[in-house]
Amino acid sequence: MADTISRKLEWKLDNKLNAKSKRKTLPDGFKKGKVMNEVLDKPTVMTLYKMITDHVIAYVNGSVSAGKESVVFWGVSEDNSNVALKIYLVSTSNFKKREPYLTGDPRFRHVKKGTKNLVYLWAKKEHRNLTQCYNAGIPVPRPLYVTNNVLAMDFVGVNGAPCRSLLTSDVDQNDYDQAISLIKDLYHKAKLVHGDFSEYNIFKTDDGLVVFDLGSAVDLRHPNSKEFLKR
Repeated sequence: MADTISRKLEWKLDNKLNAKSKRKTLPDGFKKGKVMNEVLDKPTVMTLYKMITDHVIAYVNGSVSAGKESVVFWGVSEDNSNVALKIYLVSTSNFKKREPYLTGDPRFRHVKKGTKNLVYLWAKKEHRNLTQCYNAGIPVPRPLYVTNNVLAMDFVGVNGAPCRSLLTSDVDQNDYDQAISLIKDLYHKAKLVHGDFSEYNIFKTDDGLVVFDLGSAVDLRHPNSKEFLKR
């Protein structure tokens, strides 16, 4: 039964990647076959299936970005709202380098061994960080749901095209001032240090800057929080 469901959903997602993605091109090395093999393995397919049956999303349109540790897909909810689906790669070994951002964080005292457990915890950590920021009034993608290696949040962009980051935008003094304010608000309001704050991880929208990719953010009580802040 599980195999049948898996094959049907994989086929459906495969067709979505081909037919419904509105992006004109995919990044080099991010071909359909590679996505299906590296990202949508059976456990991930079943996780997405559960999100559909739980009415978190209605379907998946296609990919919007890819990194060493995760791939972001453009999903759509049942009310036609755009949803960003961040799928963390269980097969990657890069997460082992992320342990310093978990060990010592009082919010996550029990870190189980094994890459899969680390990846699942990392997804929960980013969801927790987004929630703290969102509740503190800091401009971040609104967290919606997290399970296993998949994090769902509001999509920052239009029709599957994400907003530009500061890296690819024209930047002025106002952007710089907003970025500094974000660092201060993260520290004082959300009680977090981003840990990887850069022009790569900030969207520039019509309404101002939006910070994202908060998996590395640590609690102020983390023993290395001051060192991460200096970076």
